Amino acid sequence: MRKLLFVLLLWFGAASAALVHAAGPAVPDKSAKEVQLVVRAQLDAFAADDAKRAFSFAASNIQEMFGSADQFMQMVRGSYPVVYRPATVAFLTPKPDGKTVMQPVAMTDGQGGTWIAVYRLEQQKNKSWRIAGCVLVPNNAQTV
Repeated sequence: MRKLLFVLLLWFGAASAALVHAAGPAVPDKSAKEVQLVVRAQLDAFAADDAKRAFSFAASNIQEMFGSADQFMQMVRGSYPVVYRPATVAFLTPKPDGKTVMQPVAMTDGQGGTWIAVYRLEQQKNKSWRIAGCVLVPNNAQTV
């Protein structure tokens, strides 16, 4: 559990930096679409309670950390309920971050709370993208 909290704190720092430095180079359209398809596919797998498929979109660091699809799914259900069952999902502009892409996604939960899930995706040797981390931050912005 401590390892997970440590990883989450590290990702929170990286995600905060990415959101603060939103201006900058853009992710090429093709890569942005591919990244969003991976995140969407994992969200669809969560919605279908398909742990194996959801786990398949995780990068090797995440797969090694959790060891099995069932443990990964259990963590998502407990620690990321809005990611597990979002009421709404809206992809924001992805940003490059070195060799990774930070993909923020605005989500609402079943109680109307708003969140930003910041995904970090790594491109694999075969050019596919995999999710290497996700930080969930309450979105305190008020909508009118």
